[in-house]
Amino acid sequence: MPITWPDSADEAISGDLTAALAYVTPAGGAVVAAVAPIGLRDRDAGTVSFTTSLGFGKKLERIKRNPRVSLAYHAREHGFCQSSDFVLVQGDATPSTEPSRDYLEQTLRPHAARFMGPPKEGKLFWDRWLREYYQDRVPVALDVQRVSVWSDLDCGGTAVVHGAPAGGDPPPQAEPKKGTAPRVDAERAARRLRSQDHVLLAYVGADGYPEIVPVTIGAADADGIRLSSERPLPPGGRRAGIVGHSYRAKLIGLSARQYTGWLDVGEQGALYAPHTESGFKAPPNKTLLLFFNGLLAKQGLRRARKQAAGRAAA
Repeated sequence: MPITWPDSADEAISGDLTAALAYVTPAGGAVVAAVAPIGLRDRDAGTVSFTTSLGFGKKLERIKRNPRVSLAYHAREHGFCQSSDFVLVQGDATPSTEPSRDYLEQTLRPHAARFMGPPKEGKLFWDRWLREYYQDRVPVALDVQRVSVWSDLDCGGTAVVHGAPAGGDPPPQAEPKKGTAPRVDAERAARRLRSQDHVLLAYVGADGYPEIVPVTIGAADADGIRLSSERPLPPGGRRAGIVGHSYRAKLIGLSARQYTGWLDVGEQGALYAPHTESGFKAPPNKTLLLFFNGLLAKQGLRRARKQAAGRAAA
């Protein structure tokens, strides 16, 4: 039987403009990024969806290899949800392999227009420039296994769980061969994360599904970044990801900082050592934003096709 979730959780799932997506890396860590799910879900079937560009082939390959994925509905700005619930959806993802024009026109376009207004169109330039951005998107559907709901956005207190029981704390992981110390400037990373409106940590839970937890950035030094959270973090060391992001209405103007690294939780609290860093900042101008979106989509799809051709020839 499909998992069902209450109306209060569905208000967030259907109404939040952004959510945090976490998926598992081959090394057993978690990558977390901000996505715009635009209310895509089917309560009768027990599925929740988001879309991604074929240009993000690395993400799609990792999800195909390990379909255990999580979405955290954690931010209320510029959407339609008035609830204070933090909603964590965990399930098994099935990415589509080819874009469907019917899906894009009949499902994706009206959902996107509700949140972000009508798409940019123009036969002389925009239709061609945004072809990869709009038409080479594919849906990723989660067969929901668990919906956990906290009554506040900081995840204080105990969650109400719908579906499979939570698995408890995961055991510590083996340390990386290159060591656990920061590989990028931790103090700079902390400053960049503090500048974002939302910061979330992700790690792999005991049952293999990513956990996503809102965290506060504390002091930082050469050893790493101090983290605090209302929700208890599992003791020991493990690979983990962090994303910090901010956004404006209709996503016209947004920024994000994304990290992977090592989380160590002990008697002195939680210490995060960043190992990799990426990020972007989009201009608060719709025309410029769409221009760069079109450029990135073209570059990403070209790169993905080149990598696929290389794998086929190997």
